Amino acid sequence: MQKIWTNFKGDRTIWVMVGFLYIISILAVYSSTGSLAYRLQAGNAEYYLIKHAIIIGFGLALMYLAHKVRYPYYSRISQLALFIAIPLLLFTLFRGTNIHEAYRWITLPVIQITFQSSDFAKFALVMYLARILTRKQDYIKDFRAAFLPAVIPVLLVCALILPANFSTAAILFTTCIVLMFIARVRVRYIMSLIGIGVVGAALFIAIMMALPEKGRTLTWQNRVNTFINQEQGDTYQADQAKIAIASGGIIGKLPGNSTQRNYLPQAYSDFIYAIIIEEYGLIGGFMVLLFYLVILYRGIKIAHKSPGTFGALLAAGLSFGLVFQAMVNMAVAVNLLPITGQPLPLVSMGGTSLWFTSLSLGIILSVSRASANEETGNQEHPEMPHEAVQEQLSQ
Repeated sequence: MQKIWTNFKGDRTIWVMVGFLYIISILAVYSSTGSLAYRLQAGNAEYYLIKHAIIIGFGLALMYLAHKVRYPYYSRISQLALFIAIPLLLFTLFRGTNIHEAYRWITLPVIQITFQSSDFAKFALVMYLARILTRKQDYIKDFRAAFLPAVIPVLLVCALILPANFSTAAILFTTCIVLMFIARVRVRYIMSLIGIGVVGAALFIAIMMALPEKGRTLTWQNRVNTFINQEQGDTYQADQAKIAIASGGIIGKLPGNSTQRNYLPQAYSDFIYAIIIEEYGLIGGFMVLLFYLVILYRGIKIAHKSPGTFGALLAAGLSFGLVFQAMVNMAVAVNLLPITGQPLPLVSMGGTSLWFTSLSLGIILSVSRASANEETGNQEHPEMPHEAVQEQLSQ
């Protein structure tokens, strides 16, 4: 066991938490895809089990490879990633694939694999914002020199995501606000950015409602109205989730014994947390919540111990974005928020979302690995000290 651990550097607590979430994901997806298997695979539920296990295996490989890369290199990578992400978002906006009445996906030719460009974009933006804020630390209070270069990519990316995916744009925008606060941007600048975001989103919705083709605005309006006036709207999804949670009790029905998986839409994705509570009870639901909170705590601790500003902002931004999305998903499942369509990171069935989450965790572990080397005085590349690499790549 010790020999295996030597290959997994960085914060071991995060490795363990991710391992637990991967296991829960395999069990929950296998259980919740029964009805989907009968509709599409002639009852072969093992098809989704094997497919999801392969996706998780690839995600683990990405996480491992990402944590082996020295984190300062992600400063330059973020530039390329954002340069790719913006055209992808534009392509998705005008030529994206329509799935579940939303144009969020791009279908890769030949292999016919779909992925959400917003998953890549939010990953790229957080890394790039950490880079910009790090480079501007000497004059971070200056509006023109520091705030404008940081805010322009945030507004651009969030505006491109907004038309098809309001919840993702809101989560990403909030993550960027938190990252700016951590980086010591003036509070009045941050408040003005929040005002711009709120006014911009409201203006967009008002314009779309006035057009014949209203896009996704009617869906957003219906979801909010249904959440506020639950006696009048179509609350089928929320009701089925409540039944699943209520029938789970303290210890649950045990794995594979869910009944609401046959009635709850997106039981393997958006509402997988309700299925987890039904099968594992309040104890299981609390444990999943605890795993995410531990990841957030360890991410903050890694940021605090980071030997450089870029590493600290990178770990903090990626940790908060991941856990905030998880909290939104769980809040929807227990009817604390309107339906958003956000998957549960590392748990819900899916490909690109899980892979980019794994990459994010790998980068956090890369920062942790550098922190551990700094504390022990271990230099993996003595020909170029860690500080020199960071300074070179932050230029």
